[in-house]
Amino acid sequence: MTSPVGLHRVLDPVGVLPQAAWRLDPYAPLGDDEVRIRVERLNLDAASFRQLSEKHGGDGAAVRAEVLEIIGDRGKMHNPVTGSGGMLIGVVDEVGPATPLPVKPGDRVATLVSLTLTPLVVEDGLAGWDGRGEQVPCTGHAILFARSVVAVLPEELDPRLSLAVLDVCGAPALTSRVVRGYRSPSVAVLGGAGKSGSLALAAARRAGAGRTVGVVPVPAERDRLAAAGLATEVVLADARDPVALAAAVTGALGGPADVTVVCVDVPGCEHGAILATADGGTVIFFSMATSFAAAALGAEGLAADVTMLVGNGYVPGHAELALDLVRQDTGVRALFEARVAAD
Repeated sequence: MTSPVGLHRVLDPVGVLPQAAWRLDPYAPLGDDEVRIRVERLNLDAASFRQLSEKHGGDGAAVRAEVLEIIGDRGKMHNPVTGSGGMLIGVVDEVGPATPLPVKPGDRVATLVSLTLTPLVVEDGLAGWDGRGEQVPCTGHAILFARSVVAVLPEELDPRLSLAVLDVCGAPALTSRVVRGYRSPSVAVLGGAGKSGSLALAAARRAGAGRTVGVVPVPAERDRLAAAGLATEVVLADARDPVALAAAVTGALGGPADVTVVCVDVPGCEHGAILATADGGTVIFFSMATSFAAAALGAEGLAADVTMLVGNGYVPGHAELALDLVRQDTGVRALFEARVAAD
């Protein structure tokens, strides 16, 4: 008997949910409420790809070998260092008769659940991937459970563009929800030129933000974000330097931000985000590199009266909102198209 949350595919340790498991079974026969996807492309999350690339000094072949090893050992793409994975696109191959998921065979879809809980098999040895970009062309199959989330890809958008957008679609949706809870708030987005950061800035503006600031670490990103026109101000700062980050944000906004959104893919940014946020404000952590212990203890040590939210990647309507932003906001679309072209 299958479990709607995938317990039947957990091999080690038995009894935990698939995300917490060390190893899943992607080979068992398809359950009545499951869906099998013929995989076309993986999208590794930014924190995981950065960690692997830095570990191997940019050696793409070594990165590819380790990704294959992780998937082969664990039955899923679950980086044991960062604890993160990514998501995928593919074509629906078979649908169990009792699945509640709104898909049919032949649909090209994106999985909106993490690869850390998705049973996955790679069959081509990742031969079409050089190990130097987050998007990974491949062949194989993946399994979705009854409680999984999936979106049919829009026909008018390049599938690679859709994959990049849907990988981070939780960020703009939660940002929009939080911003709407304030009256014309000031918003700071750390990593504003990245995928989740640019969408968060666009969502904040649409949701009624007053002044916005995008924080980036290097001049090239500053110039790209300024050209996109997504933020009132764009500033250079190392998000790992709490004092410098807070000074950059308060200098640009005339005071601390009401809402701070953390979209960087490096550790050590928790204290700066808290210090840059006004009392009574909100910090949203979307980075998989976040240490939530550091965030909680840091806020306590700073006597910071801020609400801290974990972006869990799912908000009802998140896929539609993110795709709509890319369709309608030329600045966001330009940043994403440039990123996809470079990947």
